Amino acid sequence: MTGRKKIAFQGEQGANSHIACRDVYPDYQPVPYETFEECFAVIERRDADLGMIPVENSTAGRVADIHHLLPRTTVHIIGEYFLHVRHQLLGVPGATTDGLKTVHSHPQALDQCRSHLRELGLTPVMAADTAGSAREVAQWGDPTRAAVASRLAAEVHGLEILAENIEDEKHNTTRFIIVSPQNLRAAPGIGPIVTTFVFQVRNLPAALYKALGGFATNGINMTKLESYMVSGQFFATQFLADIEGHPDDPNVGRAFEELGFFADYRILGVYRANPFREQIKSLELAAGPSSLSSQGRSL
Repeated sequence: MTGRKKIAFQGEQGANSHIACRDVYPDYQPVPYETFEECFAVIERRDADLGMIPVENSTAGRVADIHHLLPRTTVHIIGEYFLHVRHQLLGVPGATTDGLKTVHSHPQALDQCRSHLRELGLTPVMAADTAGSAREVAQWGDPTRAAVASRLAAEVHGLEILAENIEDEKHNTTRFIIVSPQNLRAAPGIGPIVTTFVFQVRNLPAALYKALGGFATNGINMTKLESYMVSGQFFATQFLADIEGHPDDPNVGRAFEELGFFADYRILGVYRANPFREQIKSLELAAGPSSLSSQGRSL
């Protein structure tokens, strides 16, 4: 095992982030950490080569804290991965769904299975992560307690799957970003590119409108724009955005030049778009405008 490169993730062995690490980097050693702050810290110190960080889910929305942590770190986004999430209801050997009373898991996982858990009459109990909940259920040995976690977590902790694939939405997908201490920007012209950046507009009239106008006039598709308050300041708002295109493309360069007149910005990553994006576009085109509200959130 010595000499293997390391990829950090938040959670425990068997978490969905662990599965994403194995899917994308099977030759790397996945290393779990308790918090996202620790993940970013070990990558900044180069104690880990990469990090696999969940940023949003098609059912439950964005993952808390990540959008506040990203602008504060020195890591760089070098890729993305979309994991089709399957949640299992896990219990100790011999347990049955009729005998269950409580279900333990991460708030996102509980939210993604809300309808199924309500049908089973279970009381949700929030925990730090899915795999950790599976470990605790195994340790308790109580047939009235269950966990929502992955098949891998069931294998790791010797639990039985009492109900399979209990997520409410079958398109349930989590988007991960892959982060590195090195600024490994994708080269222009190698295929579809995503550029992720954060910006804070200056205190000028219509500054946000003017800052974004350059992307519209240069024909650049902005696939994400999210706002959130700067810590401790009611009237300071920071924005996180994804666009299609490379900063070296002339039209993208002009848009960033115009953005710079009205906002302070920092590019967090320039990386190849995951093929999943094209699949979603194809599905939306085939289904028509009515599908945008439900499928578009996967991006």
